[in-house]
Amino acid sequence: MKFQQLIKATVLAGATLLASGAFAVQIGPNPTKASLEASSGPFTVGKFTISRPSGYAAGTVYYPTNAGAKVGVISIVPGFVSYQSSVAWWGPRLASHGFVVVTIDTNTTVDQPDSRSRQQLAALDQVVALGNNSSSPLYNKIDGTRTGVMGWSMGGGGSLISAKNRPSIKAAAPQAPWASLTSFSSLTVPTLIFSCQSDIVAPVATHANSFYNEMSRNPKQLLEKTLGDHFCMNSANPTVGLKGVAWMKRFIDGDTRYTTFACSNPNAFGFSDFRTARCS
Repeated sequence: MKFQQLIKATVLAGATLLASGAFAVQIGPNPTKASLEASSGPFTVGKFTISRPSGYAAGTVYYPTNAGAKVGVISIVPGFVSYQSSVAWWGPRLASHGFVVVTIDTNTTVDQPDSRSRQQLAALDQVVALGNNSSSPLYNKIDGTRTGVMGWSMGGGGSLISAKNRPSIKAAAPQAPWASLTSFSSLTVPTLIFSCQSDIVAPVATHANSFYNEMSRNPKQLLEKTLGDHFCMNSANPTVGLKGVAWMKRFIDGDTRYTTFACSNPNAFGFSDFRTARCS
């Protein structure tokens, strides 16, 4: 009887721990503000070009070589008349914190957000599949259930569409997103929107702020760069890097060590607006 009670107590304790997030994936050392603002994280980064892109024009993969555990995958797509170079800084930044990252070129540079979404997801699925290919550097390094999307401009709009159409995605972080005639009120994926205050291509009032305000079912956040133009997120920034990494670690990995960094106002110089809801 005592043995049965012990087993029952152990099971209940385990369930409590699981419910509290104690068994979330923890990859890497405890984060600090300095470590998240730094240009690279704790892991070394490998890189290769996808030899046969399936459904998109080209892809570059960045991955941690010494994470010591299976990691999540993030697919990043650029904007209108742009190439993956416009979002490439995210590749090594995120990979060095324990993610496989693919940045892509689209089939044509004028592809619209819905097409960019389809290509983003095609790249995501192809990279996940590489985790099962014994000849790939990614073999046995990927957890295909932990995925995220990012993108800039029309790629940001495409990322929102990807998150809307594939709710199993764990996190999204569009930058200066542009999309038309699309509602994101049904989106459930945790979403961090980076916006640029003086953007005249995707004005915040009709794009980033509007998208944010539509969302009522998901953890969400918006961070706006003071006086930033449409290109304000195309190069590395310590605060943007901190927020992007922390958001992905919190919601793709479920790592609550990053909750404070993901959810709180960074109160950083050069940012004009911060909003958040349901982030914990």
